[in-house]
Amino acid sequence: MVGLIFGQLMRKISQPIVLGEIIGGIILGPTVFRFLLPDIYIKLFPGEMELIQAREVVIKIGMLFFMFVAGLEVNLTQLQHQKKSIFLVSFLGCLFPFCLGVAAIFMFPGIWGQLPDGKSLIFKLYIGIALSISALPVITRILMDMNLQKAPLGSVVITSAAINDLLGWAFFALLLSSVSGDSLETGLLKTIALTVAFTLLILVAGRHIGKTIFKWARQALVWPSGFLGVTAVFIFLAAAIAEMMNIHAIFGAFLIGVALFSVFEQNVAGEVKEIIYQFAVSLFAPLYFVSVGLKANFAANFDVQLVLLIILLATVGKVGGAGVGAWLSGIKFKDSVAIGFAMNARGAMEIILASVALDFGLIDNRIFVALVTMALVTSMMSGPMLQWLLKLPKTLAVNKLMKK
Repeated sequence: MVGLIFGQLMRKISQPIVLGEIIGGIILGPTVFRFLLPDIYIKLFPGEMELIQAREVVIKIGMLFFMFVAGLEVNLTQLQHQKKSIFLVSFLGCLFPFCLGVAAIFMFPGIWGQLPDGKSLIFKLYIGIALSISALPVITRILMDMNLQKAPLGSVVITSAAINDLLGWAFFALLLSSVSGDSLETGLLKTIALTVAFTLLILVAGRHIGKTIFKWARQALVWPSGFLGVTAVFIFLAAAIAEMMNIHAIFGAFLIGVALFSVFEQNVAGEVKEIIYQFAVSLFAPLYFVSVGLKANFAANFDVQLVLLIILLATVGKVGGAGVGAWLSGIKFKDSVAIGFAMNARGAMEIILASVALDFGLIDNRIFVALVTMALVTSMMSGPMLQWLLKLPKTLAVNKLMKK
């Protein structure tokens, strides 16, 4: 209920619904509700381990479906078009914020607090990854709202954001496997090999096997329930294989979505894609993003210096890196800056990345709150900055964009 109400309020002011769900969770959580009405809060959210585990299971299943839907937005075949622009925007859009994040830990060691014992290198790499990732679902929604998704600018942004997400989650999976297995220094080659092997397994084998199985499911099983069931099996199987290989389950769900993009783009599968999308976005996503607000006290753990530093690093790194990449590829300056701000939206992907890192003990509540705040701020600024830079109405003519 809270997620629905606040999500719709955000929609009314032309902001992503996910922002409202997170804000609603912050109000419902220890930041506001527990502070004002502690007795009622304890009754609504009892501390019994069985109830907490049951709630976490539902939330994690929802996260798998959400990441699968996010993966379905990744169209790797678009790499054939505007190769130079996409490569430079995605590469520099990752490299700049990554380097800024790692450098900031060395330059301002006191602001980050006590680094995790024995995980100093992993923490530094994580901060770099957290600042590098974009949020493909939020970016796609912003571009769709502005009628930019099929413009040359929109194609560059969406494909570059997809590559950012794919690389970001691959490296994050590498870090998580190092946390739960060997140390990063001693097990680097092993974890890289496992991550690369798993990625290729899902993207190559999953794609070809998926086409055959889904074709059979379309003909032999009840439509669309049989098709939905097979999809769920693929999601859980990919997640289970990821866990068996010491890689986080959400990366498996994301990759199987990427692998099955072509299957779900077919007309007959479009109906099932819409069902899964609505199921994941309307039911599971609000549960997950409202739960983000329950993870920490955002008032008690809000460090102004840290929040401002992370927002500055993330924005300068992403806008500067992606913008420079677009400009070097031949796109005019103003459109290059617009591409940078479009890529700067972090949204849901950043929040999931921060939540998992918090669960694994990579970051503390202060950094978690700062990353979530950064995700909110960067997502809220992207749309208005695009509108201002392009100086075009929402119903713009796409052929006016990115002319040399």
